[in-house]
Amino acid sequence: MRVRVLFFGVLKDLLGRHEESLNLAEHATLADVLRHYESQVPKLGPMASSLAMSINQEYASRGQALKEGDEIGFLPPVSGGADPETVLKHVEIIREKIDTPRFLERIKNPADGAVAVFDGIVRNNSRGRRTLYLDYETYEDMALRQMRELVEEALARFQVRDVILVHRIGRLEIGETSVLVVVASAHRAAAFDACRWLIDTLKRTVPIWKKEHFEDGAVWADGEPFPPEIVKAQSSHTKKEASN
Repeated sequence: MRVRVLFFGVLKDLLGRHEESLNLAEHATLADVLRHYESQVPKLGPMASSLAMSINQEYASRGQALKEGDEIGFLPPVSGGADPETVLKHVEIIREKIDTPRFLERIKNPADGAVAVFDGIVRNNSRGRRTLYLDYETYEDMALRQMRELVEEALARFQVRDVILVHRIGRLEIGETSVLVVVASAHRAAAFDACRWLIDTLKRTVPIWKKEHFEDGAVWADGEPFPPEIVKAQSSHTKKEASN
């Protein structure tokens, strides 16, 4: 059977390509795909335990079986009850500058007592060096799905009225906004809590990667570890395979 394999962030540089088709034996699993690339690129081996993998834009365990035409993502650590149409409208991945005032005007409502905002800005230094600019890339369809799920969970968990979640990709200059989180609520405590949870969770789970460009070169930013529930699901299958 044939599957499509996608590589992101540092993995794209390591393998020298963004995607390719791969022929596999019937009943192959994600673990078989990982072993295939580990044999081709030895440097991938030490990174394997920190990677997440997906099938058709959903995080998946390495023991999961594959079928013809599946889309597989190799993902390095990344830098309820809502109306689906509202969630779709308020979650965006864009390539142009983020206009923060426009989004604030969109969300404000007379019923709100607070609007909490996190406006992530590209700073001019990192790792003790002067930053020239950043490049962001994403597994876009999967990222949008994950972002919509975060908004739905925030609305249910914190009982806030509305959320806007926007991330920019491509080249960003110093001082430009990379990610915007806006939460509207009747009470400030819920707005603050939801805003903090959204940006922290987005940074850990949504497949978006950052490349920092300096005067003397460029490097992919170290990602935060994937949450335990993602790693645990994969490692448990890996241990089971090793014991067979």
